[in-house]
Amino acid sequence: MAKHTRVMLEIGPKGKKVVAVAPDWPGLERGAKTAEDAIERLRSYIPRYSQVAKLAEMDAEFSTIKNFDIVEQYPGTGSTDFWGISFAFSNIDKQAMSDETLERELALMQACWRFFDDVRKRVSAEMQKGPRGGGRDRDHIVRHTLSAEQDWAGGVGVQVPNDAMLTDKALKAYRDAYCHGIRDYHAQGKWAGNMAKWPLRFLIRHTAFHTLDHAWEMEDKDLTTCQTSVKCCLTQRGLSRREFCGTCGQSMQMGGRPLSNPL
Repeated sequence: MAKHTRVMLEIGPKGKKVVAVAPDWPGLERGAKTAEDAIERLRSYIPRYSQVAKLAEMDAEFSTIKNFDIVEQYPGTGSTDFWGISFAFSNIDKQAMSDETLERELALMQACWRFFDDVRKRVSAEMQKGPRGGGRDRDHIVRHTLSAEQDWAGGVGVQVPNDAMLTDKALKAYRDAYCHGIRDYHAQGKWAGNMAKWPLRFLIRHTAFHTLDHAWEMEDKDLTTCQTSVKCCLTQRGLSRREFCGTCGQSMQMGGRPLSNPL
């Protein structure tokens, strides 16, 4: 039976960008200049996100999604307008989560990590040059993705030395600690962060989005793929090589407090 999934619209304060967010599927969110275009972009990414759902063993549930229900519209930040990425908290983000809901969200975030790891192992070390990311190679993208996440993990008490995620074993230990920290904060009814705060649901979906966005970037810039096929695929998805992630070009913000971007 076909199902509807909830979608929220984050609207930039100047109306320059709108981000469509599927709150029940962490990481599935896309921005555009209008609400209609953002919704269509989100829809175009369903085939790509299905790989994440499969890794989380939720592909049967995800495959039934055919339509969207717009359940909330809320104001974004200046970064929403500039980057076309979600930087604000919705009412859904702020709602309390049951233990079952938390574990479902964590399972999807972990599936995003597994997908990211698979992509970084199979794409070319050199990436196609272009405006997005300033021509960075695969390893630079990977280091940026992991380093930005370290900042956010600190918001749930996870302190990781800068060079601690260079091996698969260390990366697994860090990710286990990140999930444990989120569970611990959830059990205490706390938001992430020390001074500024993030709702845990937002922390999870933002982590998942950042991971997926860069995994998809690596796929789109992979030089082992026939260039003709890449161009065709991008056209079908409605993508542009000029798209880029705001976390690559400026410091991220946690509730208004800048977080350092070491890369």
